Amino acid sequence: MTGTNSNVQTVKMVVTGPFNAGKTEFIRTVSEIEVVSTEQSITSDNEKVKETTTVALDFGRLTIDKSLVLHLFGTPGQRRFEFMWDILAEGMLGYILMVDSTRPETFREARYILDAFSDHSDTPFVVAVNKQDLENAWDAEDIRHALRLKDNIPVLPCVATEIKPVKTILLSLLDIIKRNLENE
Repeated sequence: MTGTNSNVQTVKMVVTGPFNAGKTEFIRTVSEIEVVSTEQSITSDNEKVKETTTVALDFGRLTIDKSLVLHLFGTPGQRRFEFMWDILAEGMLGYILMVDSTRPETFREARYILDAFSDHSDTPFVVAVNKQDLENAWDAEDIRHALRLKDNIPVLPCVATEIKPVKTILLSLLDIIKRNLENE
């Protein structure tokens, strides 16, 4: 963990995943500051499922307690902005792979992103299967199988607009990070 001063530790976490997986919403739901966002209007017809998309990053912050602050960096989900993944991954202590559990056609892209992040380092991560409140959502274990994830990788249900599952996912990743640091 890195310190901003002698009393407060900061932990950099990255939220990544395919286009429209819910990364920006995830950070907005939990951030105690107004999220710094680089959203631009969507111009591609095949991406018109929403009005805007992240082109560089989203940034939010969450204070866990008086000695620990999470810095949350959201990546763009489209491959044309893939160069930002390397930049945002620099110095991260863990990351969350967001997957839209209602869109199995994006699972291959999620696996591509996971492989790209795994190439950087053996940084701990969890998988957040978003939109679990929707009728056609895939089960977390089915997504684990589709993404070819090992049993020791947490695959956690998520509704990115609800604070409780978002905090549960962040605290789960934080716990893994702490255990890894203690074992070094």
